[in-house]
Amino acid sequence: MDRIALGRITAPVGIKGELRVYPYLDQARFSDIRKVVVEGAGECDLQSFRVNGKMLVVKLSCSFDRNTAETLRNLEIFLPEGQELDLGDDTYYVEDLVGLKLVAEDGTPVGTLKEVHSRPAQDLYEVEKPDGGTFLLPAVKQFVLDVDKAGGTMKVRIPEGLADL
Repeated sequence: MDRIALGRITAPVGIKGELRVYPYLDQARFSDIRKVVVEGAGECDLQSFRVNGKMLVVKLSCSFDRNTAETLRNLEIFLPEGQELDLGDDTYYVEDLVGLKLVAEDGTPVGTLKEVHSRPAQDLYEVEKPDGGTFLLPAVKQFVLDVDKAGGTMKVRIPEGLADL
């Protein structure tokens, strides 16, 4: 598995080197993380974090002051290689989902999961249809019925007309 992206640093906060981070995963999962890798800056200790709306404010050992924090703007943070988080039930790494074959409840092929788009409300699955077109499927329990990573399939319910948009 490739590096696991945790979020993107969006801006410095204050003068003590704190950083505003847009998280790619549930904010509560950050309590299990002790070290991160900042794109281009290397490994850093995650000293503290707090929730600020949909964002996080984090303090990293590699960000000493406002000037250092400015150099980290727009960089992604990752889990160190070889480490994984326990995601719990019904939560998956994007890398595990992309490429799965989507099938309808009756077994009819729907397409292949091409890409996952993270959005504030929910993720959207970009599905490539057998004819080459694509559509977006909200990643919610009403539409995603079962994920069989070992079998390489995802059972889905497609609302009428969605695949035609």
